[in-house]
Amino acid sequence: MLPLSEFLGVWAFLGVNIASPGPNVINTITTAMNGGRTAGIASAAGVGIGIGLWCVGTSFGLAAVFALWPSAQVVLTVVALCLLCGFARRYLDAAMAGFRGRRSGIVRSDRVQGTRAAFLRSLAVNVMNPKALTSWLAVLSVFPLARAGAGDIGVLCLGSMMLSFAIHAVYAALFSTEAALRFYQRQGWVLSGVAGVLFVIVAGGLALHLAGVA
Repeated sequence: MLPLSEFLGVWAFLGVNIASPGPNVINTITTAMNGGRTAGIASAAGVGIGIGLWCVGTSFGLAAVFALWPSAQVVLTVVALCLLCGFARRYLDAAMAGFRGRRSGIVRSDRVQGTRAAFLRSLAVNVMNPKALTSWLAVLSVFPLARAGAGDIGVLCLGSMMLSFAIHAVYAALFSTEAALRFYQRQGWVLSGVAGVLFVIVAGGLALHLAGVA
């Protein structure tokens, strides 16, 4: 078993990346505001499991698979691109509907985000993101993978999942309060718009990468 210090450095690095604003964080915040704490926690669980899957995949040779069969990464990139475009459209449609409601004096207070949908969307955002491979290769570059056994990798992945879930659960709890709901009723369409734009940017980056420009 590797010493605890080997894991702590990786988890600290990973924690900063997980907590940093981005599509995953915006997705959790928007879900918690729109669907309440339960949906937000479901979204956090999706992030945690997605992180765990990438940890297991990269640790046990997903990078080697992509190196051996480059078309596998191309297929994953195309699927991710379509998925991200779908998410972007959903958020941008919600932002436009909220903007129109605000202009007409209608307060959009419905909270209709189901826990299952929140979990699956959050999981999909993580699992179908090819750029997560690059992130995990960076994480594993500071982890002594060559000296790690199956138990060490299990501890690394379990700790990463728990850390990811905890960080996103905090976001979900903070942004599912009554104060946050009141804010969402007034300005939630702005947050949905930001989420949509972020997904468009990520999708655009993947499209450029797929075209060989980036």
